[in-house]
Amino acid sequence: MGLLAREIEACGVTTVALANVKGLAALVKAPRMLYLRWPFGHALGEPNNRDQQRTVLHDVFSMARTAPRPGLIVELPYQWRRQVYSPISDWTAGSQAFAAALDQALCLVQTTPTASGA
Repeated sequence: MGLLAREIEACGVTTVALANVKGLAALVKAPRMLYLRWPFGHALGEPNNRDQQRTVLHDVFSMARTAPRPGLIVELPYQWRRQVYSPISDWTAGSQAFAAALDQALCLVQTTPTASGA
């Protein structure tokens, strides 16, 4: 997944991967990764829950448009089967949930010591 995404990005195409296992998300080193705490194999959401699935796709597009740099893992805040999702009315507007998750990921990156700074 990460190797393929990096090769596609080398050709000038932005990629965003979805992951259900955070450790794996970090290991594959995809250029941009969205992580969801959902059951394995259900990266887009519950079967037949269109609004939930479209919300995740909306966040994928938002990540592709606004991620300031490659190498980010953004953990989305959605809860499996405990949340009501509204239809997406404007696909060009970013979601508040994604924006907050991106801000949190950027704060984590800034506060994590690097090997050279440790």
